[in-house]
Amino acid sequence: MSSADSMDRRSRIEAKLATNLEATYIEIMDESHLHAGHEGARSGGGHFRATIVSSRFEGLSKLAAQRLVYGVLSEEMTGEIHALSMTTLTPAQWAAR
Repeated sequence: MSSADSMDRRSRIEAKLATNLEATYIEIMDESHLHAGHEGARSGGGHFRATIVSSRFEGLSKLAAQRLVYGVLSEEMTGEIHALSMTTLTPAQWAAR
């Protein structure tokens, strides 16, 4: 996959999260290059690390917030994304960092 394709995929993921979670901050890092030769890499699915800040996470457990993200990205999780590591924070948690 070219770096342009990787950027487009990352941009699409970021846009979907921003729209659906009303996120105030999103950082998506494509770590696919670290997994060269891994089964997911061979099938075309990328490995991503995400930091997402959204008021939609308020009152949710860490697991529930992650499930919300997985729900938003359910289509991408069947092909474009092989693995997703994430940090989900409320605006207050982000400000306290």
